[in-house]
Amino acid sequence: MTDELLIKFLLKEANEEENTEIVEWLSADPANRDKYIQLEKIWDASKKLALASDIDENQAWLKFKAKATPAQTAVIRPLRQPYPWLKIAAVFIAIFGAWMAYSLFNPKYTALIAGNQVVTEQLPDGSEIILNKNSEISYARNFKEHRSIRLTKGNVFFNVAPDKARPFVIDADKVSVTVVGTSFNVKHLQDETEVIVETGIVKVRLGAEEIVLVKGEKALIKGSSKKLIKEKNTELLYNYYRSKVFIANNTPLILLIDALNEGYNADIVLDPTLKTEKIFITLKQDKPLDYNLKLIADAVAGLKITRNGTQIFLSNVK
Repeated sequence: MTDELLIKFLLKEANEEENTEIVEWLSADPANRDKYIQLEKIWDASKKLALASDIDENQAWLKFKAKATPAQTAVIRPLRQPYPWLKIAAVFIAIFGAWMAYSLFNPKYTALIAGNQVVTEQLPDGSEIILNKNSEISYARNFKEHRSIRLTKGNVFFNVAPDKARPFVIDADKVSVTVVGTSFNVKHLQDETEVIVETGIVKVRLGAEEIVLVKGEKALIKGSSKKLIKEKNTELLYNYYRSKVFIANNTPLILLIDALNEGYNADIVLDPTLKTEKIFITLKQDKPLDYNLKLIADAVAGLKITRNGTQIFLSNVK
């Protein structure tokens, strides 16, 4: 993807075919979106200085392209009528230089992996994150300037330090989450993503579609769907790894069992006929698994617990 085409897209001068090409490129890889976001930030800053510049924009642009791309044989065709954005690009290049542009477009990332335990980490900007077991993220090494995170997999809570000048951006496959200062939970497993907002405002984007979430709302992206689903969040089970309490409030039994399997590293198998059974119950994670399973059996009529090695079966004997 060329810088010229991205600049046309920024200024809404791209045609329909070019718009489609760029939207597909943005959706294809979180790294592409990182590059676009950084270009957008630098572009906005450079526009403020465009009117004060008397730089030959054509020459500056050609010099930048020579520095920013590998040496290669190329034919340069002069522009008959320079685009209006070319002078702005030249000012940006003159001020920040090709090296700075390359550095911002290609930030290096530091991996943070939670193995068999919950991990709490403070990021360089003061934001706090809590990773559930088996979760994995990476964050930009120049994080104070480039607040970018890639969520590879898992369940992560973010308490973001406010900074209006530097939005906090999380990419989970094709889904992008942008905030300034707020707290929220993101769960990304295989091809499904869930965003739940506890405080503040969160923007969630999938391709060209974007929605805004506030406290008590959530966004769902399921499977290969290209649609964002926005709804009220009534579920409290999602934060068990922080609260150490499993709260089921008219919750499908299968969701509670999934959380218990995660929290206890267990292998509980639920009878398919019980998956949609709703349950009201509160379980403490500091209690033994068997103790909590007995409470579930007492709350669900006809539920029987049996074992086979390390596997635990919850059967329906009604």
